[in-house]
Amino acid sequence: MTNRPLYLDYHATTPVDPRVLDEMLPFFNERFGNPHSRQHAWGWEARDAVEKARAQVAALIGASPAEIVFTSGATESNNLALRGAIGARGGGHVITVATEHKSVLDVCHGFEAEGCAVTVLPVDAGGMVDPAALTAALRPDTALVSVMAANNEIGTLQPMAEIGAIVRAHGALLHTDAAQAAGKIPLDVRRMNIDLLSLTGHKFYGPKGCGALFIRKMKPRLALQPQVSGGGQENGVRSGTLNVPGIVGLGRAAELCRLEMTEEAARLGGLRDRLLDGLSVRLPGLRVNGTLQHRLPHNLHVSFDGIEGEALLMALGDLAVSTGSACSSGSQAISHVLQAIDATSERSGASVRFGLGRSTTQADIDFVIERVTSVVTALLAASLLPH
Repeated sequence: MTNRPLYLDYHATTPVDPRVLDEMLPFFNERFGNPHSRQHAWGWEARDAVEKARAQVAALIGASPAEIVFTSGATESNNLALRGAIGARGGGHVITVATEHKSVLDVCHGFEAEGCAVTVLPVDAGGMVDPAALTAALRPDTALVSVMAANNEIGTLQPMAEIGAIVRAHGALLHTDAAQAAGKIPLDVRRMNIDLLSLTGHKFYGPKGCGALFIRKMKPRLALQPQVSGGGQENGVRSGTLNVPGIVGLGRAAELCRLEMTEEAARLGGLRDRLLDGLSVRLPGLRVNGTLQHRLPHNLHVSFDGIEGEALLMALGDLAVSTGSACSSGSQAISHVLQAIDATSERSGASVRFGLGRSTTQADIDFVIERVTSVVTALLAASLLPH
């Protein structure tokens, strides 16, 4: 058996919680019915399991079960929300943010190629959107605003309630990519005036390949233009036979997060602060990327002056960390998020994202502090040697 590095990349993905797996397993071989088989008990049993999960996901974000559509994950949900809304409205002006996930930004670039006007709002040094800038950007033809609830790299939390109030007063639709926020911080689609919300199970201890899109019930009905056509499942919004085991796992993971979120956030926030304090004392050149005041409790993204990023990650081989989004990890380009917060000096190449999770302990954090301190100190010393 090989030794594996200490896992601190919980933004990229999370392990399936054993309680979630226990709920899923029977639906692979014992209760394997198709939920769209309406003529017999096998189908009814699967349908009931799906509807139970729909209610569990809805409860996590303050929605009603009828407003939840199951998808393959947040990327599909983002595409369905944005393309579906603009398609249904026949175009219009779109507003988004420079630090959004690529699955939002790339869709918006596609809108521009098709002739739609798109405004990309800047952020401040902490990664925050200025609500006044959003208000100023709104136009009579603004159809959709998309703002990520929690950033996947630097953990910045946007003021969604304030943004929602502005967008609602204007009469546009508000979408939020909540892939990193769902299950980690409280979300209430009613209080925040969110019309469309994307989430995915594998970010909060559910299975990969299963997510959901919240679509607010409103009058007149928000009839998203489907991006997948076929059997008319999910009220015609997203065709295809439902992934019952995945949906069951998504629902159970959402329920556990709803019940345990407050306690878990406090524990992880304390560990994150311990990590930051320990590193700051030993490495005075450390810089934190993003605001500490409005941040996911399990996120810490830091940069180090004077060392090269790839060398740092290679030297930290016994720690499973990343420089940013796992979805873009194959690219050597500087993070667009760091560019947006003006953190792209020489330190941008030596940036590390620590993502803490359910299995992270105080002993793990103390090990990380010592290990990172040792590695960074050695790399700094090597950089000062004559070449």
